Amino acid sequence: MHRKSTLDVRIKSIKKETATIKRFTLKEMNGSKLPPFSGGSHITTYLPKKSGTLERSYSVFNLSEPGLIEIAVRLAEPSTGGSDYWHHRVSEGNVLRISYPKNHFPLSFQAKHHVLYAAGIGITPFLSMMAELAEKEQSFELHYAAKSKEQCAFYDYLNETYPGHCHFYFSEGEKPERLTVNILKNHRIGTHVYFCGPEKMIQEFTSAAKNFGYPEFNVHYERFAPPVMKDSVPFGITLNQSGKHLSVPADQSLLDVLRQNGIDVPYSCRVGGCGTCEVKVAEGEIDHYDSFLTEEQRDSNQMMLSCVSRGKGNLVLDL
Repeated sequence: MHRKSTLDVRIKSIKKETATIKRFTLKEMNGSKLPPFSGGSHITTYLPKKSGTLERSYSVFNLSEPGLIEIAVRLAEPSTGGSDYWHHRVSEGNVLRISYPKNHFPLSFQAKHHVLYAAGIGITPFLSMMAELAEKEQSFELHYAAKSKEQCAFYDYLNETYPGHCHFYFSEGEKPERLTVNILKNHRIGTHVYFCGPEKMIQEFTSAAKNFGYPEFNVHYERFAPPVMKDSVPFGITLNQSGKHLSVPADQSLLDVLRQNGIDVPYSCRVGGCGTCEVKVAEGEIDHYDSFLTEEQRDSNQMMLSCVSRGKGNLVLDL
């Protein structure tokens, strides 16, 4: 039977978790259960605006009743549109379109111990991961950094649900404490570490884990947004099949340019983490910004993720 690629859902409830974070509970239109999901999964939401549909992805969890999907959205300043829409234009009872859950940030089945590192809104994928780990009775711990207890979303829930598993670091207050990379030195062999938070935190912790000798496959992370490229410059592409030449402006991705020109490249996360938008490269020099390809794949210079990676000069693509 053919299945629709998206779902219509109704906003069941909205709860303010902190001054800047709201939690939205979504339910199926006809009262049946929404699709199940594994720890670390996300959905894409399609937000209707006059300028076009705004696509934004959010980690999913369920802290309430079975069959619902919940997301948490932090109001970004400045907002690129998604968080502003959720905070100021979405009300209980509204109907929105979402994708089916996908998982590009799964738990490792090989880990002997899981250590989850979150900063700010980066806690969201770990809510479903911790539920899965607890259900499977696997060994895990959470290290969660926020400015203060008041700005630490789900603080009470985490303490009550996972006593003894959670460690909090508040950078403001009478006894400020920061989460530092040195803690990575304390984990036993066989530990897998997972990072989610601001780009600076992810880069710092992944780099430290590498320097401390963690195997590449023991280190996992998820980005909220594409990496910031301050020095981004235009580049050209030539399509092998048609011989067509196109230009990729500094403020657009290769994926956007391809799709604007009628080339149906599949995509999903748009932050270089899932590999869905990979394209083959026949000639040219690639600037990789993804977190999906291995070093060996990058060194081959034969493939790139079109959502974030760029070219130098002109690339010839096998399209």
